Amino acid sequence: METKKHVSETTQDKRPLFFGLGFGILFGFLLHKGGATKYDVIVGQLLLTDFTVLKIMLSAVVTGMIGIYFMKSLGWIKLSIKGGSVGMNVIGALIFGVGFAVLGYCPGTIAGAIGNGYLDAIVGGLAGILLGTWIFAVLYPKLKDGILKKGDFGEITFPRLLKVNDWVVVVPAAVLIVLMLFWFEKAGL
Repeated sequence: METKKHVSETTQDKRPLFFGLGFGILFGFLLHKGGATKYDVIVGQLLLTDFTVLKIMLSAVVTGMIGIYFMKSLGWIKLSIKGGSVGMNVIGALIFGVGFAVLGYCPGTIAGAIGNGYLDAIVGGLAGILLGTWIFAVLYPKLKDGILKKGDFGEITFPRLLKVNDWVVVVPAAVLIVLMLFWFEKAGL
């Protein structure tokens, strides 16, 4: 009897992994259909001549924000806010920015471009992700108690910071993002 209990305690529900895989495939498909896996579109965004990537990401942000807080309000999920700091954001931005500038892809678009069979993403992107991850892992013990702790702002969200109901922040943010998306379309950006 004790053996069965131990087995059931260690056997976890794998459904969330399959949901994650399914949503990841769907997101990759939508990135592809939106053109965000093409080098020229990414570089156009960096040069501020093609706002396709920004529109895709803002659409994802507003959809995700509403979906997450809707599920939270129904009690379906509980948010686990991770602490942050200015130092973490600076290091993350540097790693992300250098990779983005050198190759013209971000991690999500690299995965989509690999799915499209683009050689630059397969060779440069995959190598860059592995190399960047390895460098960060090697440096992490030296960084974790130094620069990564600088400007620690803890486990905070805008609703917590403002001490208001989540929807007081979510609704105006969603409206602002949707208005921006309409403005981009109207301006032909």
